[in-house]
Amino acid sequence: MPTITYHQPDGDTQVIELEKPDRIMQAALKNSVPGIVGECGGQAMCATCHVYVREEYLDALPEIGDDEEEMLEVTASERDERRSRLGCQVEVGGSGPESIEVDIPEEQV
Repeated sequence: MPTITYHQPDGDTQVIELEKPDRIMQAALKNSVPGIVGECGGQAMCATCHVYVREEYLDALPEIGDDEEEMLEVTASERDERRSRLGCQVEVGGSGPESIEVDIPEEQV
């Protein structure tokens, strides 16, 4: 079963088990994970689902697309050139990794 582990800035952790493949942002919204806003609904147009992917999961991710790259330049919290991704663009399960852990930034807007 695919899983996403969300690490909050205060140290709290929430593990979500997915019944089917889903994106980091959508799973967070469905499960009331604090710190993920998703204002644009997953269209890579707002950067309010910015996350820092933990190092051990980076190699399993697809390349960053042009739209995601552009939005990562305007995140509310500082971008990490290696670890920053938009949660709406990363699928877990299906074509993505079976599990992933992400750190949620201090602020999204």
